[in-house]
Formats: sequence, structure tokens, C-alpha cells
Amino acid sequence: MNLFEKCRQGQQLAPDFHWNNEPESWGFDDDGKLTIIAPPLADIFCDPKGGSSRNSAPYLYTMLNGDFTVSTRVEADMIEDFDSACIMFLVDEENWAKLCFEFPNKIPTMVSVVTRGTSDDCNSEKVSEKKPYLRASRFGNCFAFFYSLDGKSWTLVRYFRMEAPAEIKVGVAAQSPMGNGCRTSFDYFEYSHVPVTNLRSGE
Repeated sequence: MNLFEKCRQGQQLAPDFHWNNEPESWGFDDDGKLTIIAPPLADIFCDPKGGSSRNSAPYLYTMLNGDFTVSTRVEADMIEDFDSACIMFLVDEENWAKLCFEFPNKIPTMVSVVTRGTSDDCNSEKVSEKKPYLRASRFGNCFAFFYSLDGKSWTLVRYFRMEAPAEIKVGVAAQSPMGNGCRTSFDYFEYSHVPVTNLRSGE
């Protein structure tokens, strides 16, 4: 089920979608693709060394209950370091995780961040595809992130545990932590209540 189909064209949302940090510029086109312009310095991160916690990135979410798998295809106009388009779930302000198609050191890369009070940041594989697919799955209090170049063959990026209530926020985010803003797009937001059963294949 593509949850974006519930959203209307332009800058209107279905009742069960909400913003954290609504950006000035965003909208859905006729095909249901969502475009978000992240503002300058937009980020969601809690530095492990302390003294720095940011929660300014636009995050569009819906509430999902129980096990799930969500997928999207993303694109980001990467200009400055760490510009990114992300898929993300949020338990509360101190417990959340995201998988990002990001631009560290000017190299398109899959980056995952798991935050339990402070953020555990991990750069994974370099990605040559301009519009990769991202996937997140929950089964109980276990979560997994995957990416794909073709939407068929999936690669595990991260598998971890996080204590969470049955219902949590799940959605997409746009970031430009070091830059003057970043244009991102999300072709759809596919949802299933069935979690991934094979961590190695992502299916």
C-alpha cells in the first residue's frame, strides 16, 4: 500500500500524516511523488561527545502500529557534505533511527544512525545509483535497514534492537546539516504490516 496515495496534490496532507519541522517548500506532484526542500543546516543528530543536539530537519511521518515494512525511492541534490534524503522512525526525542542516502566527504553513501540518548553514526556502502531504494522493517523490538539499486535485490545496512511501544512515528526526512539547503524527493511510501523475514535478502 502506497501511503502517499492518501495525500493530495500540492501542499495538503491526509489527516494521518504530520510534520515535525514543516519546511517552507514541499509538495506532491500529480504522480504522488513528494518533494521536500530541507532548509539550511537542517539536521537530526545527537553528538556522542555531548554538547550538541539538533532536531531541525523536516520529518513527515505517520503512526504505525506493530510490525511493518516500509520502502521508498529517494533522490537528493547533493551539494554540501551530509546533504541527504532519509527514511526514519521515531519512538521519542531520545530514541530514534534513520537510514540516509547521504553525501559525506562529497561521496554518495548509505548512512545509518541509531540514537539512544546519543547517536551512533555509521557510514556503510558507497552508492553509484542516483535514485536508490530504502527500506525499514520492524519485528517486535528489532529493526532493520536495507537499500537497493533496483528495488528488487536488497542489501542489509543495519540490524539492531530498540525498546519501543506498539505504535511509533515512521516517515521520511530531508537534511542539509552543513549546507544552504537540499532538494530531496520520495517517489512513494510503500507500507506492509508484514515484516522482513530474511535479513540477508531483505524480503
